[in-house]
Amino acid sequence: MFRKKSMTPQEALAKLTALCAGSEQCEYQMREKLEKWGIAPRESDDIISYLYEEKYLDEERFAHAYARDKMRYSQWGRQKIDQYLRMLHVSAAVRREALEALPEEEYTAMLEHVLKVKARSLKAESEYERRGKLIRFALGRGFEMDGIMEALETLE
Repeated sequence: MFRKKSMTPQEALAKLTALCAGSEQCEYQMREKLEKWGIAPRESDDIISYLYEEKYLDEERFAHAYARDKMRYSQWGRQKIDQYLRMLHVSAAVRREALEALPEEEYTAMLEHVLKVKARSLKAESEYERRGKLIRFALGRGFEMDGIMEALETLE
């Protein structure tokens, strides 16, 4: 059976500050770790407050970095990025701001590249079937239908 690992609040704070210093994190992830480590809710609140005060945590900074990285490295569309940010309990206003900050030209070029690469590996009996498969693929990656249709027009 899974047993929670116990840790003192001071040890937890040291681990979280090191983690946050190395990469952007969100409050939800930090609270999960604290709970897993057996830190009491009141002490968790104090630790989270300290992380915000000392600028180790910043929801906006996290959302911008997350959106940018998922677009560039994982080649995700805005809808999928938004869905994952929502799962991390990032507020709607911050999510919207982070998604709007994505460079439009880079986003469009990446969508076209993803579709071009996928098109090479597709097997389809007709152009209609091929187009349908590309659309479903791009929707699964979280791209918007309007952008997909524009990218397909550009590729043809």
